[in-house]
Amino acid sequence: MIWVTGLQTEARHYFPDAPMSLPLSMKLLAITLVLLVVAVLALCILLMLDKRADRIEWERLVALQPLEPPLFTEDRVADLPDPAQRYFGFTILPGAALYPVTEIDMRGQFSLGTQDAPSYRPMEARQILALPEGFVWSMRTLGGLPISGSDSGRWTRFRFLWLIPVARIGGDPDHRRSAFGRYVAEAVFWTPAALLPGPGVAWEPVDEDTARVTVSHGALSQAVDVTVDAVGRPIEVSFQRWSDANPDKVYRWQPFGGYLSDFREVGGYRLPYRVEAGNMFDTEDYFPFFLADVTAIRFPGQKADE
Repeated sequence: MIWVTGLQTEARHYFPDAPMSLPLSMKLLAITLVLLVVAVLALCILLMLDKRADRIEWERLVALQPLEPPLFTEDRVADLPDPAQRYFGFTILPGAALYPVTEIDMRGQFSLGTQDAPSYRPMEARQILALPEGFVWSMRTLGGLPISGSDSGRWTRFRFLWLIPVARIGGDPDHRRSAFGRYVAEAVFWTPAALLPGPGVAWEPVDEDTARVTVSHGALSQAVDVTVDAVGRPIEVSFQRWSDANPDKVYRWQPFGGYLSDFREVGGYRLPYRVEAGNMFDTEDYFPFFLADVTAIRFPGQKADE
């Protein structure tokens, strides 16, 4: 330490008025900057890990698509209630390859508020849907202060300004049950092949225009009512969802549902390109927080001639 003492002595000789140590305020500022850098790095690492988890789950679901899917024939649904027969007769064209895994791109409006003050934000998202195994919905808002993140059967994770977590839940029975309800209902929208009668899928009549499909997977079970028009177009979907979207923030069964429109032919199917959905469906408290316009639908692995 002799050389340090010597330097300090020389410095005092040439700069007698200069401080020989940083003031406390400068030290605190330096510590704050270091902690800020560490925090940003930690958030960046967390973001990368989350995106990796999104990618791994997406790839897992894509791999569930059959390489040689069977073809649709009307005899597969001949024993179903009439509304269910009409549903399949409209949504799946004769001879279509039965793909249970679908990718959807969408734009639209997503509410971050309440029924009284919805505060809709423009958004874009992409989704993979693979009933009964799971789904991933990855979204970001457009314009203004950005919100981004993903929703799946295993987690819900959203961020403010791309990095700051504002919602991070999942990995518990309540979340799994709530998420399962979502992707069973969305299968009615976009993956009718996954709802053909078979193990874990049962249909029953409700009325002349409505049938109920119940999907069971492990310990989970979800019933969804599908209302069709005269030609079988599914125009309304409703169910009791396990949710904490209520003033008490307590998980319980409550109405959820929405309306489907703008049907188009794609890959051997007739599917909705416009979806409106929300909590407390068919009550005075109905709040459609999700307004989506689909921009593309794909069936991973589908051959060009199908």
